[in-house]
Amino acid sequence: MTVAPVDIAAIKAFAQARRDELLRLCAELVAAPSPQPVGDTTAPIAVLEGTLRAAGLAPELRHADPRKPNIVCSFEGTGPGPHLVLNGHVDTLNPGDEKAWSVPVYTVSRRNGRMSGLGIGNMKAGTAALTEAFIALHARRAEIAGRVSLTLVSDEVVFGPAGSAFLLEADNGLRGDFLINAEGPGHMNLAVAEKGLLWLRIEATAAAGQGMLTGTGSSAIARLARLLAEIDGWNDERAAPPDGMTALADHAGEHGLRLSVNTGKIEGGNFVSQVAVKARAEVDFRVPPGLTIEVIESRVRVLAERIGGITLARIKGWNPNWTPIEHHLSQAVMAASAVVRGKPAAPVVRLPASDAMRWRALGVPAICFGPQAELASGIDDYVFEQDVVDCLAIYMATALSLLSPSRA
Repeated sequence: MTVAPVDIAAIKAFAQARRDELLRLCAELVAAPSPQPVGDTTAPIAVLEGTLRAAGLAPELRHADPRKPNIVCSFEGTGPGPHLVLNGHVDTLNPGDEKAWSVPVYTVSRRNGRMSGLGIGNMKAGTAALTEAFIALHARRAEIAGRVSLTLVSDEVVFGPAGSAFLLEADNGLRGDFLINAEGPGHMNLAVAEKGLLWLRIEATAAAGQGMLTGTGSSAIARLARLLAEIDGWNDERAAPPDGMTALADHAGEHGLRLSVNTGKIEGGNFVSQVAVKARAEVDFRVPPGLTIEVIESRVRVLAERIGGITLARIKGWNPNWTPIEHHLSQAVMAASAVVRGKPAAPVVRLPASDAMRWRALGVPAICFGPQAELASGIDDYVFEQDVVDCLAIYMATALSLLSPSRA
């Protein structure tokens, strides 16, 4: 794989020269709190808007909820060509019990090549690198045939409607021809695929009665428990990758092609000595490529009918989706990473959902690549500083390769 005619050596040198400014932007974003479930992103969006304006760009603020603004910024190259969209989000997970953190939550801590702080991995470091890449690409727009758009969004962590979903519904022009999302799948791998999501509300009912007269399966809680115990066993199931994606089997690891089933919420009953007439649970299925949410939901319904007294309703859901490994978007990222880091990023399945799935659902090739260090962020969230710098170089090299006038 090659990325000619891009001068990778020059891009690596540029990224290294921007190191201090890039890491400073990461620190400013972490210091601008935006945790969910409130999801107020006005502070980090203000930081990014100021950064873009200082570089001579004209970002637009668009919002469905004024507490959750989004930035859209675009420029044209010197001639016709594809439209590349760069996407990142600025809302973060909730820190939980801050006493469990060994580093300050809203201040970047730097030690042994790491940066830590809430949201640095998911995904303020990736968003910072993407923003710096966009600014650098604008400065080199004479080398670009096509259009580049930057979408920096809110409301991603909770799959909400006020971020990318709002932008795509309001403006078809933001679909583009390719999407690079800075949400890393961990370990500087390349997420060409994402699991689907299925949330089901499951309710069991039973006739009222005294607890002393209960028989096997006559309680709503017992019926629900039987179903939940059986679907919990589905956690061991693995899917075969779909056609054209067989290489995922070599890099998916323990979780990439595994169906996961988590009962996140349960309630039922009124008093210890009475038969529970109702019991409810909400279950989260993450469905790998090779399976569909329709198949999983059908299996749950068959099981519910066999047990009896159980109904279910879908809360939300979407199917797994992917961009072929051989697509030139995937190949361009792998080629750029091979030169910048000495080996190509491995194609994997991303475990949590990202906004890239929204573009893929519209038929737009989309990948996730970013500096998140682990499979999922949590307490003492961190990234490696060099990974952030390398992402800046890889985003630039990929964009210049995809939008090269020779390709157009």
